[in-house]
Amino acid sequence: MSQTTLLTREPVVNKNRAITANRIIAHGPSIGAVVEALNAQAEAWPAHHPVFVSLGRLVPTPELMNWRIPPNASIEIPAQTLAHPHTQALMGQLQEAGRPMNLTWYTPGTALPAGIDWRFVLMDARRVASPASAPGLKLAWGLSEAGAFRQAIGAGFDGASGWFFLHGNPPAKELSPSHAQIVRLLNLVRNNAEIRDIETVLKQDVALSYKLLRYINSAGFGLMCEIQSFRHAVSILGYTALNKWLSLLLVTASRDPSAPAMMQTAIARGRFMEEIGASYFDAGERDNLFITGAFSLLPLLLGTSIQSVLDEMNLPVSITDALVHGQGEFAPFLRLAQHCEGFDGAGLVSAVAALHLPCDRVNHALLTGLGFADSLQA
Repeated sequence: MSQTTLLTREPVVNKNRAITANRIIAHGPSIGAVVEALNAQAEAWPAHHPVFVSLGRLVPTPELMNWRIPPNASIEIPAQTLAHPHTQALMGQLQEAGRPMNLTWYTPGTALPAGIDWRFVLMDARRVASPASAPGLKLAWGLSEAGAFRQAIGAGFDGASGWFFLHGNPPAKELSPSHAQIVRLLNLVRNNAEIRDIETVLKQDVALSYKLLRYINSAGFGLMCEIQSFRHAVSILGYTALNKWLSLLLVTASRDPSAPAMMQTAIARGRFMEEIGASYFDAGERDNLFITGAFSLLPLLLGTSIQSVLDEMNLPVSITDALVHGQGEFAPFLRLAQHCEGFDGAGLVSAVAALHLPCDRVNHALLTGLGFADSLQA
């Protein structure tokens, strides 16, 4: 069976908007196709948070038990399928195997089977005004923007799943002094400034220096030795590679309450683009793909316009064209990354077809990017 299943994702956050889980949605023609796709991604499976697995519009059946289910995965059971004999058979097998289940699309009055300990219950907040009758931890879905999340928490929800935090944010303002300092640092590196001049800027912010070294020494970088100082980093990596990691500092500098979810999204986009573009671009351009994806959420993360940030930076045309105009050689890869962030897989199918990519490669890049982003925030 050739792989025909594509995965998309969305974050799950608690009342404080901290990420508590990731939700993976499988868009496949059958349970068998989904199982094949999931088994193929065992090595890339993200392990830093619990993962909810949605089967999209498929009816859950015992065939799902052919998947080597990771320890942190829980299966979603749609309320509409609770009476289906195949779903009932699957629930019995999952329960016997000690596998957690989440109930989705619950509405008050839904008849629930006895003896199931639902861990999370997902509800369409546009149709459920009060979640009080639901079992388990109550999650809102379908929220349109940040204000709707606050209302949902006030109504009794314990958190939410989705991309609401990308909408309804305060209007853009000028770049803050702390962010401007990181932009200055990035410009020095891009212009191959003297190491002592760059070190002078870093020494003005000890926390910045610590964060940079922590990123460089993270598992995602794959170095064989520990970097002890910026000067050591330059000697081992060179300016080009460091530019990518300094870009991470800018992406993770926000103190907004929604910043953790935004940061995860930005970093996951960047790593996805870097991974998916590996056979299209050389190593230097792959770093720029990463920066394009990571910087795609800078307006939200920094509370300013993308143009005002880019005006302060000396970035390649390939990055600015994609971010400002949605054009150029990087733009299709950014659109593909954005299509991986939805419950509806139709747009993703078209974007994948336009780049002539195999489904398993897209799925691998999605999970790799998510795991990388989570590892930096762990």
